[in-house]
Amino acid sequence: MNTLTNYILYFIIYSTIGWLLEVLCKYIDTKKFVNRGFLLGPICPIYGYGVVIILLLIGNNDNDFLSIFLKSIFICSILEYFTSYFMEKIFKARWWDYSNNRFNINGRICLETMLPFGLGATVILYSVHPQVIKLVGLLSKNVKYILAFTLLALYLIDNFISMKVMSKIKKQIKREKADNTVQVKSKIIEWIDKNSFWYKHIKNAFPKFKIISKVKNLKNVIIRDNKHIDNNDNKM
Repeated sequence: MNTLTNYILYFIIYSTIGWLLEVLCKYIDTKKFVNRGFLLGPICPIYGYGVVIILLLIGNNDNDFLSIFLKSIFICSILEYFTSYFMEKIFKARWWDYSNNRFNINGRICLETMLPFGLGATVILYSVHPQVIKLVGLLSKNVKYILAFTLLALYLIDNFISMKVMSKIKKQIKREKADNTVQVKSKIIEWIDKNSFWYKHIKNAFPKFKIISKVKNLKNVIIRDNKHIDNNDNKM
């Protein structure tokens, strides 16, 4: 149980560190704060999963820097590729696309990200994780249990909310295509406006996210059609 608790905390810690790195890189690029990631909270799970998998598969069993570097590239690349693949299957949308980068595979991974991931994972194993182990070790067993499962619960709730919103987006778009009445359109635009914060978050975090552009186009069509109907009513 203690080992499981430790790994939950490792996952949360590295997911948060990954989020901070993403935000920092985006800030350097755009000079503004952007809440990166699919979830609303300050967390990018792919980093947490990546480090935990590397810890479990490599751990301290290999002291060869080059070997750890190459294994880390392999593990991170597989994780990023299949994360992109399954998210596209679930949400029918691309969350990131490296098609314009050189040496990419189906736009899901590219050499430009593989090398930093490998280097970052190697640095974590050699330098960062030993300090994280010490930090987690300072907590008493009861405090670790409470902290780990509270944070895990918040993470799961965030996932549930985000998945629910994405599900609503797809349902609204599908429903609009099936029934083009003014009443349905009004409901869609009302729902879009009420959830504008979440759309802004996803749009800023993933500028190439295709569902956002579909929703934006749908909203513009609804507004244009409603204006057209109002103008015709006035003429009558």
